[in-house]
Amino acid sequence: MLEKIKETVYRANLELVNQGLVIHTWGNVSGRDEKSGLVVIKPSGVGYSEMKAEDMVVIDIEGKIIEGKFKPSTDSPTHLLLYKKWPSIGGIVHTHSTYATSWAQAGRNIPAFGTTHADHYYGEVPCTRKLTDQEIKFDYEVNTGKVIVERLVHTDPLAVPSALVNCHGPFCWGLDPGEAVYNAVALEEIARMAFYTVLLNHDKPISKKLLDKHFLRKHGKNAYYGQGEK
Repeated sequence: MLEKIKETVYRANLELVNQGLVIHTWGNVSGRDEKSGLVVIKPSGVGYSEMKAEDMVVIDIEGKIIEGKFKPSTDSPTHLLLYKKWPSIGGIVHTHSTYATSWAQAGRNIPAFGTTHADHYYGEVPCTRKLTDQEIKFDYEVNTGKVIVERLVHTDPLAVPSALVNCHGPFCWGLDPGEAVYNAVALEEIARMAFYTVLLNHDKPISKKLLDKHFLRKHGKNAYYGQGEK
């Protein structure tokens, strides 16, 4: 079942390791099948060097296991909440990458300091509020998704395809698992650049005109970056 998506999600998970975004079992990728609505996700606690494509777990949008010998990632409820709220996305990544997680642990948004950031995000990368004690105690993973949606309530998730969960780490998404990983890689480098920018005692974001120019030349109906449709 969904063998092609299993392979895609498996390879996307391995790419997190290849890109240096995860160690041990600190991360996961999922992908949604547009036709069936089913989600394929990394199994919980299984090492990247040990798992195979067939080990990916198929779950429905409520979290019921449809196929798989392992338990799905413990972050599955967060992924599923985001899929429910944002029909436009088809892949989600969670990591504990160093620089992005440092901003999350500090509870800080990542400002759009320059054009590298603006090429990928239409504004700051937002950080959520802290979860309350009750939200941590009951339905923690679902509530993690809820604070992400709450923070981006007036934002197109494909214009700002990442969020930092306060005291936790980044979640990134895209049209498919590959794009979600691409965004996670971009986020980590942008977070690193922003860290050094702040270290150099600069705190002024990019101008709105330059932000618009760089984001809109790569995204939207009037984008002109690249070679266009193939």
